[in-house]
Amino acid sequence: MNLPISAPPVNMREQMARWIAASRPRTLLLAVMPVVAGLLLAMAQSGRFAWFIALVTLLASACIQIGTNLHNDAADFERGTDSRDRVGPARASAQGWFTSAQVKRAAHLVFLISLLLGLLLVQRGGLPILLLGLSAIVAGYAYTSGPKPIAYGALGEFYVLCFFGIVAVAGTYYLQTLTLSAGAISLGIALGLPAAAVLLLNNYRDFDTDLVAGRRTLVHVLGRPIARYVYAGLLLLPLPLILLGGLPGPGWPVLLALPMAILLIRTLFAGTQGSALNPVLARTAQYQALLVLLYGLGLLISWLLHGVFGSA
Repeated sequence: MNLPISAPPVNMREQMARWIAASRPRTLLLAVMPVVAGLLLAMAQSGRFAWFIALVTLLASACIQIGTNLHNDAADFERGTDSRDRVGPARASAQGWFTSAQVKRAAHLVFLISLLLGLLLVQRGGLPILLLGLSAIVAGYAYTSGPKPIAYGALGEFYVLCFFGIVAVAGTYYLQTLTLSAGAISLGIALGLPAAAVLLLNNYRDFDTDLVAGRRTLVHVLGRPIARYVYAGLLLLPLPLILLGGLPGPGWPVLLALPMAILLIRTLFAGTQGSALNPVLARTAQYQALLVLLYGLGLLISWLLHGVFGSA
């Protein structure tokens, strides 16, 4: 267990910058883009868009992600997993910016905000949304706490696939349409796979330090050589899922993301390790966002073509 580190006093501006860094804003893409995808799919299939519900859904999803990040920061420090010399980006507790107790209190506050936002969504979606929201918050806490934290075992990627893919897309779709569709599940799986790739790559980078800390992630179970092939599959499988998943609009624009996927896969297979993987992690999250944007482009092209030919 790491001992608390006393940080020198800093001004308000620096303190705010540290809280923002502790929330890991770069990870918000993974929470927000599946929601955007669910909104796009709902609009394409229903022709309607509930703006207020969409905004609250985005905010609630972002808050759950931030709360999970903050709780992860404090819990990993207390378990001795994170220290000042970690390979990945700096963590608030490990750097001594704040005590782990302060970071945990911040996590509790953000989770509370997400719960209050979720109650607004329950007015729209009823019991299913209540259960999904509570499950997401509980999973956020369980990710790095409890007797068997999710992040310390081999099911972390499955957790990400479910909550950052299927639940995010299908839940958003349901809030907009009050129905479920096979397309929403298919799109959720497609976007959950690259989100899982981000976690896999994170654990690939931290393989040695995680082993010392007692973590046995999927990368430890498979070994790094096989994990590289799993990473490749997680990036490539979304393409046929979107193309052949029975989704509205042309799916072919997502093929424009293939060069990025190949570049990321080649970088990992080239033997890149350690801190050199940090930008690859960021680009893997961006790859998921690119898939959403390209799918949205396909819907826009379809709408424009139908608009042109419909008015002819």
